[in-house]
Amino acid sequence: MAETFLRRGLKLSHLRLLALLNHDEGLGAAAATLGIAQPAASRLLSEAERITGCALRMRDGRGIRLTPEGRALAQRARRVLNELSDAERELGEISGGLSGDLRVGAVTGAAMERVLPALRSARLEMPGLRVHVEIANSEVLGEALAEGRIDLALARLPRDHPPELFDLRPIGEEPVALVVRRGHRLLAQASPAPEALMEHDWVLPEAGTILHDTVIDQLARRGLRAPMRRVTTSSVLLTLALVQRSNAIAPLARAVASEFATEACTMLPLDLGLSVAPYGLMTRKEAAPTMALRRFSALLTRDLPG
Repeated sequence: MAETFLRRGLKLSHLRLLALLNHDEGLGAAAATLGIAQPAASRLLSEAERITGCALRMRDGRGIRLTPEGRALAQRARRVLNELSDAERELGEISGGLSGDLRVGAVTGAAMERVLPALRSARLEMPGLRVHVEIANSEVLGEALAEGRIDLALARLPRDHPPELFDLRPIGEEPVALVVRRGHRLLAQASPAPEALMEHDWVLPEAGTILHDTVIDQLARRGLRAPMRRVTTSSVLLTLALVQRSNAIAPLARAVASEFATEACTMLPLDLGLSVAPYGLMTRKEAAPTMALRRFSALLTRDLPG
């Protein structure tokens, strides 16, 4: 069918327009991005409908939106455009001696434990490579990966996207430590009672995030009530600042807690067995990896078996 579409005249301009419309951009905004007039964009859509033999758009109160067939084709279009972009970058890497750009996403713990050492090694082994790193939760990273805005992610499979969109190589769990300021009265005890933790404020990510829900659930499994007084933030910097200036307790990925342990804050000598679900190295399914992606992935997983 793909060859039939091509013989009928399906072009990259059709695919680019559909990919833009799939992000709920209006026809005028999509046309402006492509550098064409809105009537020309409308003609492109009409051509795509003639070539595919089905309606790709419908009108609603806000203008036009893609039909289910239109969204299906638009998602395929995005994959084609991603592959072409990757091909361009790979040719540049080959001719430029493995230089260019690589876009990496990671959850916070994996960023400290895996990405940071890999960046240090890449500076020596691939000095011409520019690596752009995005730190976010797995849902945000999964969407960015599916849309081709990043090349790989150290994350968990996102709940809002079909798992068959991704390849995932498991890496491991993300242990969680409890962080307090230096001088906190809980540190005066060799092993503070878990119940004593509930007497203090806690700094947690928002409900619905994997760290928040995991901590609350695992505390409940140990017969501990949820902390009554909580500040919610997803910012690690703000979390550390709040901990350093109060008697609050904050659960953080152990790799993050170890990296930022300073004269101002430290980890509680108490192991509640808290850990977040395993993460892995995630890439787009069937996307041909560039040379830089293969080399950097090897650095990220250097100590893993196989």
